Amino acid sequence: MNIGAKPRLVRLEKAFCGAPAGSKMLVATSGIVRDYMKSIKKGKTQTVLQMRIDLAKKYRARITCPTSSGIFVRIASEAALEELAQGKSLTRITPFWRLVDPDSPAASKISCGAEFIRQQRAAESKKG
Repeated sequence: MNIGAKPRLVRLEKAFCGAPAGSKMLVATSGIVRDYMKSIKKGKTQTVLQMRIDLAKKYRARITCPTSSGIFVRIASEAALEELAQGKSLTRITPFWRLVDPDSPAASKISCGAEFIRQQRAAESKKG
């Protein structure tokens, strides 16, 4: 979680992920992704694609890098799980389960696995 890292805007030299050459692409940070996760209201979920769209708009870019976004989602998720393992309560860690789809390949790469994500989503949807 390189908290001091700054987001970068990169001008694309060639077309990438539907954005034409010359477009600006945001390379976010793990901190920005973590903050986005924290902004999702309890009981709600969001997609990584929507996060990328929202961040691109916020930083005035055409797109947000999908590769680095995936990496930062995992970093922020694992950091939250480390805090949980160190004794922080679920209510005080980054709620990554609101962003990570339990049926996505990303969920299987996170050390808690997809079932933990499903359980957290179910618990929040019951509480409202």
